Amino acid sequence: MPSSVHVIRHGEVENPKKILYGRQPGWRLSTRGEEMAKTIGEWSKTIDLGALHVSPLQRAQETAAPIAAAHGIAITTDDRLIEAANIFEGKPFGIGDGVLKHPSAWRHLWNPWKPSWGEPYVEQINRMLAAVFSAHEAANGKDAICVSHQLPIWILRSAIEKRPMFHDPRKRECSLASVTSIHFDDDNVISGISYSEPARHLLPPKK
Repeated sequence: MPSSVHVIRHGEVENPKKILYGRQPGWRLSTRGEEMAKTIGEWSKTIDLGALHVSPLQRAQETAAPIAAAHGIAITTDDRLIEAANIFEGKPFGIGDGVLKHPSAWRHLWNPWKPSWGEPYVEQINRMLAAVFSAHEAANGKDAICVSHQLPIWILRSAIEKRPMFHDPRKRECSLASVTSIHFDDDNVISGISYSEPARHLLPPKK
């Protein structure tokens, strides 16, 4: 039977200082992020869920909790769904401010196609694909959910849709608490991708 793996980005994080939190532990959802997680939990009731695989980071685990409660299903933690590694994590980050205003950081930016400042795109693709197929197999004919992070999700989608890896981060179609659904045919081959935003009404205003 055709089925899908729904790859969900976590909800909003409590981060008033705009730190690039990366893989650091202890970053929790904000109040709005908790509402996003509840909304995703309600959305998940529309699917026949057979597996719930989640990044080990706190913000992803908190996003997954309402889904687990709605279905009475255990969370399977999968390290392959973790955020991309980045040498700038733990620092304020932005163009023209934060860590990027310091020339000492510029030496890490020489190769945006790899990228030179963090985990290579090819490694992200390989681990994310492996995690998706693992969740698909564990669901045993039902749908699966994976909870992960924006960059790995976008790179995975770009690879499946055969787009270049180098991109403008501001143009990623992967909002907070969004759902990137990877669809499988009867032969367990990826047949397409769709995208939705069940928590669109909770997204912060764009600046």
